[in-house]
Amino acid sequence: MNLSLYSIQAFVVLDTEGTRVLAKYYRSKSHPQGESKELLTLKDQKAFEKGLWQKTKKAGGDIILYDSHLVVYKHSLDLIMYFIAGPTENEIMLYSALTSLTDALTMLLRNSLEKRGLLENLDLVLLCLDETIDDGVIVDTDPAAIASRVSRPRPDTTEIVINEQTIMNAYQTVKEKMQQRIGQL
Repeated sequence: MNLSLYSIQAFVVLDTEGTRVLAKYYRSKSHPQGESKELLTLKDQKAFEKGLWQKTKKAGGDIILYDSHLVVYKHSLDLIMYFIAGPTENEIMLYSALTSLTDALTMLLRNSLEKRGLLENLDLVLLCLDETIDDGVIVDTDPAAIASRVSRPRPDTTEIVINEQTIMNAYQTVKEKMQQRIGQL
């Protein structure tokens, strides 16, 4: 029985032609089973992704067992998103994490989860992924919380409006202060 928190081995996004759009493979040295020897090279990863795409290119499924990996996937307009895990992992938890990630991305990308939007906002996508998965460990499954942490503005930024009125107010304040100082001398 696998009692490790390290449940996800990879996150992959393929387009409708099977071309890799984004891929992030996880397997840290701190994993209880040590570092994995599978899917280490780019050639192995591409071959795995090509075969995976062949099995999942048609919409209709959500979970498959492919090449001794549990694969949970979701189709979008022109993308397929995958979470890849070991065969003994909890598929309900994996599917919940993938659903929350896609829902958070949909919120952040204004309801257009497509290849162009994903590539244009790759920074948000990777931040969103990092808020969901940390080194193969599922961290959060609440899409609203994930999206809010990714899109939160910096607290030190405030909008300063400068117009004629504020400049005149500043001038009057400086003039009054100078008159007070001269009066004290």
